[in-house]
Amino acid sequence: MYWILFIGIAIISYIVQASLQSKFEKYSRMALDNGMTGREVAEKMLRDNGIYDVTVTSTPGMLTDHYNPTNKTVNLSEGVYNTCSVAAAAVAAHECGHAVQHARAYAPLQMRSALVPVVQFSSSIVSWVLLAGILMVNTFPQLLLIGICLFAMTTLFSFITLPVEIDASRRALAWLSSAGVTNAYNHTQAQDALKSAAYTYVVAALSSLATLVYYIMIFTNRRE
Repeated sequence: MYWILFIGIAIISYIVQASLQSKFEKYSRMALDNGMTGREVAEKMLRDNGIYDVTVTSTPGMLTDHYNPTNKTVNLSEGVYNTCSVAAAAVAAHECGHAVQHARAYAPLQMRSALVPVVQFSSSIVSWVLLAGILMVNTFPQLLLIGICLFAMTTLFSFITLPVEIDASRRALAWLSSAGVTNAYNHTQAQDALKSAAYTYVVAALSSLATLVYYIMIFTNRRE
């Protein structure tokens, strides 16, 4: 039953990722009436929210957009930074939504940021600990239990990420509409793009949970 679930999640993940890329490409061809690029959208949203200590920069790659709370930068991918499109506006506003969360001390974002060092450490060693733990499950089960605890931190991080991402999209869509960046003709497309992006985080969290359950099953079903 676990493998059926795992394969099902993998298929859903592939479909969601393919759908996100397809919609991003589609909405990237829909120009905004006001001619604003992703960079201009981001800078305006920051100013409108009274944020002047965050820098908007360009980063290589596709869909590599992110907000870095450490150095207070909104990093937009090349396809967003200089592009005037519904997709670019939605992505830029979403990343600025994280900057607004940071400025407003949004609790889930603070919790996620606090977990980053722990998750980075866990991720660097968890694969080796789990592998060794599985091989030694009947002679040294405590090692697998340590691996499960380490992996549980990454699963927790995935679920804490969900409200952070959903709230950032909510802030982005509300601002896009109120600022007149999107209108009655293209706001639905911006909403659809961000909804598709949110699904990727949901699938990632469920996949992490399923994997965690699998390791727990190995631990509980070991020979005493």
